[in-house]
This record gives sequence, structure tokens and C-alpha cells, in this order.
Amino acid sequence: MSSVIQPGSIVVGADGSKHAARAITWAAEQAHLERRPLVVVTADGASAHRTHAEAVQLARGLAPDLDVIGLSAAGDPRSTLVDLSRDAHLMVLGSRGRGAVRSMLLGSVSATVSRLASCPVVVCRPRVEGLHGKGVLVGVDGTEASLAVLDFAFAQASLHAQPLTAVHCVWDVVAAVAGLRNVRVEDVDLGPEDEAHLLLAESIAGFAEKYPDVPATLRVTHGLVDDVLGGHTSAWDLVVVGRHPLDTVERLVTGSIAAAVVERAHTTVAVVPEPNTLLPS
Repeated sequence: MSSVIQPGSIVVGADGSKHAARAITWAAEQAHLERRPLVVVTADGASAHRTHAEAVQLARGLAPDLDVIGLSAAGDPRSTLVDLSRDAHLMVLGSRGRGAVRSMLLGSVSATVSRLASCPVVVCRPRVEGLHGKGVLVGVDGTEASLAVLDFAFAQASLHAQPLTAVHCVWDVVAAVAGLRNVRVEDVDLGPEDEAHLLLAESIAGFAEKYPDVPATLRVTHGLVDDVLGGHTSAWDLVVVGRHPLDTVERLVTGSIAAAVVERAHTTVAVVPEPNTLLPS
């Protein structure tokens, strides 16, 4: 397979499963809204030709005016998708909803690609029917690196005409002593005058001006990020988290946080690579 695609394309992986069909549906709608080409990637192997044809047909049926390109990948699909991510605008994958332990043993395509891809990766998780409509939920830490995450989240909220909730999780002595786990976004906020709130408000100020059509709510809460964003987010349409560059120490923490959210969320999750702010300008 040629690894050359039109720069700015949206790439979606397909394997003939209902989970891949969920990803194709999301990717086709996104490509239609953004007016971008859609590249459907299937792996070589048994029944590959049929799987490939059905995936492309599904995408074209969802958006007849969409420019759909089908690619068949030889070898490990993870390597192919990571390679394509260098030119892609967005990578979209399905998820079978396996538990964390099983995924660690088997190694899922979505977990690997979301950890290594050069572009944002959207993982379409199984969701509870009827629980949606709250819009976009984005986890940020108030640092310069998280601006890329906020920009992606605001852009998605604007594109889909949805509200946005930005949440900053604080894990400190109070949270540790209290043993705060399984915290929900709707739980008691720490109050608008604390330092974390001011930092969060400063972070989104520019985006509120850039996307005046997006109603934004700020939340600061005690708890672990993967607990808050992963376990109780079924009502949100999209959860957005960041991922530090692979050559930074923080990757050991933020990489595991992003992976945990992808594993635990009951809705669609976007993992956005953050720039390396430690590099000299």
C-alpha cells in the first residue's frame, strides 16, 4: 500500500466489525462537516476485499458528496495508521470496549495509535443509548501545552454546535487524604476564586473570543483525571484529553492518563498530541 495520502485527510480504520462501522459513521460525518477527503484503511487478509468494499460503500452512503479513498494495508495496521497520521488531519478508530487488563495483554490498535500518532486520534467507544447531548468535555491543566487541546475541543464544539465544559482536576493533600475516587464532573466545584480557577479562566479566554458561538463552562474539582474524565462521562458527546510528546518525562503520566480515559470512557474520546514546549524556539 502506498502510504501517501492527500495532506489534511481524515483517516478511519475498518475491519468489518460493528465497532469499525461506528468509527466510519463518525468519520464520514466529520469529513462532510469539514469538507475533507476521507481515507478508509482496511488490513489485508481473509475476506479483505469484501471488508474493504463494504467499508468504502458505507462511508459513501453516509455522505454521497464525500471524496472517499480506500486503502488496503499489508502488515501490522498499527504501523500503517501511525505512518499515515503524519499527513492526516485526524485519525478515527473504533473500540471494542475491552477492559484495561485485557487490552494490556492483547494490545489494541486504538491504544497504540492514540499513543504514537502525529495527529489527533478519535476513538469511538461504545456508549449507552440515550445518554448524550452535553457536548464536549475537555480536560486541561492550565499550561501552555494544553492550548492545543483546548483549540481542538473548541473547534469541535463549534463545528457540531455544542456547548463545552473545561475541567481541571486537582490532586493534592486534601484529595489524597479524602481518598477522592470516582469523582464526577458535576460534583462540588472548588469555587471560582481559587488559583486553579483563575488559571483555567485565563487559558480559555482567547478561545472564548475565537469561538463566540460556543457556550463554555469551567469546572475545577478534586480527583484524578482518569477518574473524572473516564468513569462518568456517558452524557457527553466527546471527551478530549491531551498527550505530551513522546520525548518528555511527562509522557509516563499523561500517556497513561490518556490511555486510561480511552479504556474507561463510555463515549467518544479524542487524544490530542501536545507540542513540546521544552524545545528552544
